Amino acid sequence: MSTRPLVILPAPQLRLASAPIARVDDGVRKLAEDMLETMYAAPGIGLAAVQVGEMNRLITIDVSHDEDAREPRVFVNPEILWKSEEMSVYEEGCLSIPEFYEEVERPARVRVRYTNLAGEPEEIEADGLLATCLQHEIDHLDGVLFIDHISRLKRERVTKKFIKAAKEKARI
Repeated sequence: MSTRPLVILPAPQLRLASAPIARVDDGVRKLAEDMLETMYAAPGIGLAAVQVGEMNRLITIDVSHDEDAREPRVFVNPEILWKSEEMSVYEEGCLSIPEFYEEVERPARVRVRYTNLAGEPEEIEADGLLATCLQHEIDHLDGVLFIDHISRLKRERVTKKFIKAAKEKARI
């Protein structure tokens, strides 16, 4: 396992849709291991493959909040089958938009179909933080960022900040 560099806003690949994974093989499992290590090192609770520069429909999640009792989850080709009408609000952040947090309203519960690392189809119904995290990471696979769910003014402000930081870094 190894950590991978994170893709940071305004990187254009963050706005692209990721390709489905044709079959789960050792390469996919290695990517998932690297993503989990990268996610834990950041630290974060979710990561999409695009955030480490891989344009594949793969996400990793661990909402356990306990380093001693980690519950890593890997979702290959996840898709949301159902969303509740009931909504919930969580303060979200993103490893690709470091140090920016904002409250986002999303469906409180979701049902997701995905393939596990053994190549078998599964479904999960989730609520609370796991439901929010699943929606956040699946959005990444479609080129959608959590800032797309906040006001235009706040989104433009944070985007400009990251564009300016990227230009300054490029000058160095």
